[in-house]
Amino acid sequence: MTVSQLSDDDIDRIVDVMGTAFDPAFGEAWNRRQVTDALTIGNCRYGIVDSTGHAPEQGIAAAGFFMIRGVLDEAELLLLAVKPEIRGRGLGRKLLEMFEADATNHGQTRLFLEMRAGNPAEFLYRKFGFTQIGRRPKYYTGADGTRLDALTFEKLLPS
Repeated sequence: MTVSQLSDDDIDRIVDVMGTAFDPAFGEAWNRRQVTDALTIGNCRYGIVDSTGHAPEQGIAAAGFFMIRGVLDEAELLLLAVKPEIRGRGLGRKLLEMFEADATNHGQTRLFLEMRAGNPAEFLYRKFGFTQIGRRPKYYTGADGTRLDALTFEKLLPS
């Protein structure tokens, strides 16, 4: 989906998924304003899936989403989430495939993401071909004040 297709319904869907998918202990969920601002800047894009892995029809809740920022030949995964009750059905992989296809369609061949150390999604990212290229010690602060390292990953696509 592109920014020109952005609707309040899609923003509601993204915020709804985020509200259940991100553990509040880490403070990773964005609020509605942050989502709206990112998607109206012009270089951010998103994708949403229902529980079957397809774009949800009007009035159907989202099961997962991704948001990316693209600049020149690079695309950065800003957020990716799947509702906890339907994890393990391949939706995370489907969203990563959509992210890769979108980047390819925009001529982007370097994919990046950053996550906190200990994030269980690391297994999925590595399985999808991302490799760790960096570590930022004590970069994130958890809701309880705990400092957590950030891990940076990259995946190169054929040009």
